[in-house]
Amino acid sequence: MSFKRWLALPPKFRFIEKYFGNRSFRLLDIGAGNHSASKTKQWYADCEYHGVDLDKNYNNDENDFKQMHAFYEMNLEALNFDSIPDNYFDFIMMAHVVEHLRNGDLVIEKLFQKLRSGGMIYIEFPGYRSTQLPHMEGTLNFYDDPTHVRIYSVAELMNLSLRNNMEVLIGGTRRHFQNLLLMPFKIPHNLIIYRKIIPSIFWDLFGFAEYVLVRKK
Repeated sequence: MSFKRWLALPPKFRFIEKYFGNRSFRLLDIGAGNHSASKTKQWYADCEYHGVDLDKNYNNDENDFKQMHAFYEMNLEALNFDSIPDNYFDFIMMAHVVEHLRNGDLVIEKLFQKLRSGGMIYIEFPGYRSTQLPHMEGTLNFYDDPTHVRIYSVAELMNLSLRNNMEVLIGGTRRHFQNLLLMPFKIPHNLIIYRKIIPSIFWDLFGFAEYVLVRKK
């Protein structure tokens, strides 16, 4: 991987990069709004992208849908995932979704069924530490976002995985070195482009997010 790619790689993709690199793989993206399909395909053009979201039109356009192999419009809390194939995906991305779900543990158990043997799921979420951080518009404290409904922990999701005979690969507080390195440049960039500072540039500094990476045996 080139230094430029290493520096610019979004934090949620670091394990995709580690385990798949430029190889093709089947991806199920839980929370596929905000042009996620197009952004993902910019980094992994050969991935077979499947998206899941409550509303397919949440900041998606025609180009985003062209990048998708399939889209599943559903309420995750309803726990009806029959339209998504079982034992199929190499990687499931669930970044900053579970904290919006009251029954996220049951949702994750259902998603385990969608992984092929050897497939992995990455779950990232604001941890307990985020409840102690300063408040900022755009979410630096867990309670800044009124749609956050439940605080999960690394230990809870690791134990959930073990009960389902999954292999826990790694977990902890997200500390993305690249983001810390770029922070002195991101602050003036935010002020020039957005006329305000986007709180997510501080997540790695303050330990806002936690994560687990789990593999199906």
